[in-house]
Amino acid sequence: MAIPTREEVEAVLDEIRPALRFDGGDVELVDITEDGTVLVRLMGACSGCGMSVFTLKAGIERVLKNKFPDIKEVKDINTDIPTTFGF
Repeated sequence: MAIPTREEVEAVLDEIRPALRFDGGDVELVDITEDGTVLVRLMGACSGCGMSVFTLKAGIERVLKNKFPDIKEVKDINTDIPTTFGF
């Protein structure tokens, strides 16, 4: 097996989007790294929602990994941005 293409991942995300949009959210594919990490941006109601980690891991990641076993993990770039307060 091999790391899926952007088009293949987008096709699967298109299957997931209606459920996200029903709750006012969405997902954007940002990148697929060479090691199989899929970087996404949760948007709308999904961004900052307390259930966003569950949506990401039990929803998006589970579906993508079932379809593409070579995917290592799915990360939301919004939650991986380091925060500094100037201290």
